[in-house]
Amino acid sequence: MPQGLCTEALTVAVGSMRRPKLDAVRQALEELVPRLHNSSKFELVSVDIPSGVRHTPLSREETMAGARHRAEALARMAREQHTTWKYFLGLEGGLEVVAEAPGRLVFLENWAYVGDRSGRGAFGRSGAVQLPESLVERVVDAGIELAEAIDLYAARHGIRDAEGAWGVLTRGLITRRDALRVSVISAFAAMSACT
Repeated sequence: MPQGLCTEALTVAVGSMRRPKLDAVRQALEELVPRLHNSSKFELVSVDIPSGVRHTPLSREETMAGARHRAEALARMAREQHTTWKYFLGLEGGLEVVAEAPGRLVFLENWAYVGDRSGRGAFGRSGAVQLPESLVERVVDAGIELAEAIDLYAARHGIRDAEGAWGVLTRGLITRRDALRVSVISAFAAMSACT
């Protein structure tokens, strides 16, 4: 990414109020902004935006659509309210179900979509972690939201707002924040430094 091309303030709007998501974006921007901007200063604006998809998306396409929907809703809001937001960022976690004889494999992924004022946008994805069959049965087959299912699986409460399913499944080696951070960096990597 080209360095030092922008001089105006860099404001990024995020379509979520969840702490792990905001922490991930903040951490990613601390690394990215010096490469996108000629200073290391940025402002983060968080707005609670519905994803437009089910609580736990069950396909890559649905997860990507949720991330994009959040970013596009922020862009509409920015136009209507005449904000100075430069980038619009949507984040969504979901499952990818892969047919694998004799059954299936189910992976947790996080997707980010970043758009700018010109209407350009790009996706970024985290890695993926395989869910154990007991979680797959609860989430995919029984339709229980992953946040509730991971609490039952780990016999704890509020995991979504802590280390997330990522943290439980990787025994703390990769947290929800870590996975989201990778998706944000991946999305910004595909965008030009300035509009």
